[in-house]
Amino acid sequence: MGTPIVRAEAWLVDLEVETVRTDAVQAFLKQETIFVELATADGLTGVGYSYTIGTGGTSVLALLRDHLLPRLVGTDARNVEALWSDLFWSTHATTVGAITSLALAAVDTALWDLRCLRADEPLWRLAGGYRQQVPLYDTEGGWLQLATDELVAGALASQRAGWSGVKLKVGKPHVHEDLERLRAVRDAVGPAMDIMVDANQSMTYAEARRRAAAYETVDLTWFEEPLPADDVTGHVRLSESTSIPIAVGESLYSVSQFREYVAAGGAGIVQVDVARIGGITPWLKVAHLAEAFNLEVCPHFLMELHVSLTAAVPNGRYVEHIPQLRAITSTELAIVDGHAVAPDVPGLGIDWNRDAIDDRRVG
Repeated sequence: MGTPIVRAEAWLVDLEVETVRTDAVQAFLKQETIFVELATADGLTGVGYSYTIGTGGTSVLALLRDHLLPRLVGTDARNVEALWSDLFWSTHATTVGAITSLALAAVDTALWDLRCLRADEPLWRLAGGYRQQVPLYDTEGGWLQLATDELVAGALASQRAGWSGVKLKVGKPHVHEDLERLRAVRDAVGPAMDIMVDANQSMTYAEARRRAAAYETVDLTWFEEPLPADDVTGHVRLSESTSIPIAVGESLYSVSQFREYVAAGGAGIVQVDVARIGGITPWLKVAHLAEAFNLEVCPHFLMELHVSLTAAVPNGRYVEHIPQLRAITSTELAIVDGHAVAPDVPGLGIDWNRDAIDDRRVG
């Protein structure tokens, strides 16, 4: 007996950022959160979501409503791979691209919510079940507009809380400005704490190589998105020129793009984002690809969802702490001894506040 989808809906919610966030190329203005809700004939309802950082949300919503959701009604919700593939190929004219991947992710996460609810299992276990707790690192205290003393205070607070790492934005006009900030944090936290840096694709190869050489004196855990994401060759050359692992992935939108990076040696840390890759289904494929190449996965953003996925796989190393859903959830991510704890309830494990969501619906 099948479990056909009898209702498929999508809507958009705007979430203001919890704190000012700027990097070398942009400001995080708001989170456009795209929701998909799927109901099946056996009485289950799955909720999935995706996001943008301020633009394009209505375009994702239109793709869902006009093209993707109508194809789902009457299909068997259990056949997640088949449904993902059908939707992907039905949008072949717009793949691979951000808008389509974000739309696919909203559907796929709803299908996984249904899968977990039907199995009466939490996502972290059904997606692999490697462990339930994952180390946490903080990004909220490292934005580019913050003064050096604010960076130091944030890093020390994270250290006192038992977190094992912090990430700082780089890309100041002059390398000495970046270096002064990084050295101040390193001096404050000592040698044992991980420090990562993120340039948000702002540099040329020549400048990234120059800055990497300077950053090496601070003992960094990774150098994130130094170059434009489509410059595979540049990342390979940079990886070969520095001892700092190069992290990429938040701006890649397909499994094949990760394959090209990993096979060429351009990625030392894989930062696959479940929304931008097109859902949990392809996220797991990237994580297993990384494992085959002996690489660790440290996903980008979406900590409330990524905690379960990072816990599911053996090469999941870190969850990034950037809280953004607290305005529309009833409970927060559990943190114990510097580790994020994957929810142990059936489904995705995100405790949505439906009244708060309805209050913020757009259009």
